Amino acid sequence: MSKYDIIVLGSGPGGYVTAIRASQLGFKTAIVEKESLGGVCLNWGCIPTKALLKSAQVFEYLKHAEDYGLSVKDADKDFDAVVKRSRGVADGMSKGVQFLMKKNKIDVIEGYGKVKPGKKVEVDGKDYSADHIVIATGARSRELPSLPQDGKKVIGYREAMSLKEQPKKMIVVGSGAIGVEFAYFYNSMGTEVTIVEYLPNIVPVEDQDVSKQLERSFKKSGIKIMTSAEVTKVDTSGKGVKATVKTSKGEEVLEADVVLSAVGIKTNIENIGLEDVGIVVDRDKILVNDFYQTNIPGYYAIGDVTPGQALAHVASAEGILCVEKIAGMHVEALDYGNIPGCTYCTPEIASVGLTEKQAKDQGIDIKVGKFPFSASGKASAGGNKEGFVKVIFDAKYGEWLGCHMIGAGVTDMVAEVVLGRKLETTGHEVLKAVHPHPTMSEAIMEAVADAYDECIHI
Repeated sequence: MSKYDIIVLGSGPGGYVTAIRASQLGFKTAIVEKESLGGVCLNWGCIPTKALLKSAQVFEYLKHAEDYGLSVKDADKDFDAVVKRSRGVADGMSKGVQFLMKKNKIDVIEGYGKVKPGKKVEVDGKDYSADHIVIATGARSRELPSLPQDGKKVIGYREAMSLKEQPKKMIVVGSGAIGVEFAYFYNSMGTEVTIVEYLPNIVPVEDQDVSKQLERSFKKSGIKIMTSAEVTKVDTSGKGVKATVKTSKGEEVLEADVVLSAVGIKTNIENIGLEDVGIVVDRDKILVNDFYQTNIPGYYAIGDVTPGQALAHVASAEGILCVEKIAGMHVEALDYGNIPGCTYCTPEIASVGLTEKQAKDQGIDIKVGKFPFSASGKASAGGNKEGFVKVIFDAKYGEWLGCHMIGAGVTDMVAEVVLGRKLETTGHEVLKAVHPHPTMSEAIMEAVADAYDECIHI
């Protein structure tokens, strides 16, 4: 039987990062993967979707070339080529992970892995042992009883990024990050898109001002939006699909070629041996302590299978913390209140910390500042004036409670806020940190200035 210090089950952005950090710390490490290195994120999630979205963004630029004083005639898209480019980007990233495994001398064990008692992992009938086993098996598209996926007419995100033909009409059920990103992509490509959201606002985890702005932007681009609405059944017996949607006004039947179910994720914790080992699970999540130890010594879990936010960067951070703790390093528990969220439709969304409503519900006396990109020189020059930056501070102590942005490039701006909050930066310190002009990032400083009644440009 092969013996390791650490075996990692799953090679997504949680698993492969965990394995690399473990190897850096001197552990003899193996990683188990049943499909492709990089997991869903690199192969069917974060990376290939961003490639699709970039193609959509370039196509949008071409269609609006006249706005920039340019003339582009007969601009058109090749849907197959767009999908092919996306797959190529994903393949390249997966090969990059293969290289990193070799570079860090990590054994890659291909096959379906299960944990066993006695600190063992079984992969396709063969046992491997380790002092520490880290479960990082991730998640998949969640299925609703009223919306069973057949992979053809009712699909999940995986099929949505590799369709053979572009649908003329699409219904997107759910308006979280996955839903709105695909809604934007297909709408930009020329598909008639309808979003059906169960809650009163699209992107419901975001600040309400952000939700309202995205709804305005999407409607302007031709996307139909139905909020406080629920798909109660689908009929796939005909050529296309008929979805029955229940709203406050009654029932409505929508017709489309394809329905994309984007109603969240389901963790991959079935049939991986948790029951045999005795690892405690609650509400589809593996329970862990602050350093990702399960209730059974020697077994750990990170990423989507645990109760934290189901985000790639969270899984990576958890994996690094987990193995550093195993190595005996002094580490601090992850601050889940300072995790940024990013959505890559156009306009982009980025946020971290409390929303205005959450702060008020906690009874905190707050200062709120807002700076619209319509007042930004860089945004005007770039032709991207939609959106704003909104900041929330504790009025008494100046603590930066939250920041919520919607607009071009905001996913690249939010790290300033995360770092500022990590360093316990106050509003006045942000104001005194000189921001370069003209940049989109100035809007953060200007929003903070607005919160303290010192804004210059609005």
